[in-house]
Amino acid sequence: EPGLQIIDDGKERKLDAGRIDITAKDENDTIVVIELKAGTATPEALTQLLAYMGDVSERDQKQVRGILIAGDFHSRIVFAVKAVPNVQLRRYRFKFTFDGVG
Repeated sequence: EPGLQIIDDGKERKLDAGRIDITAKDENDTIVVIELKAGTATPEALTQLLAYMGDVSERDQKQVRGILIAGDFHSRIVFAVKAVPNVQLRRYRFKFTFDGVG
């Protein structure tokens, strides 16, 4: 995302709600909580992200938004996020190539 700046020094941020994978700040000085999931994200992943966002909002007294990144998303997450305007879903993709050696 253009203008997004990582603010956690490359370390997971520890909170009462758990450990945030990546904490960043956007161009509007809004804190962005980023949760990474391998494979398909389950509904529990969204609950986890929302808990982190609530904890950060309470501690830092700032606006918070969240990004859940996964290979795919359970349909319940896709529907739920429509009701939560400050949460975004992002898919990752991998493409492997193999080169011969020797």
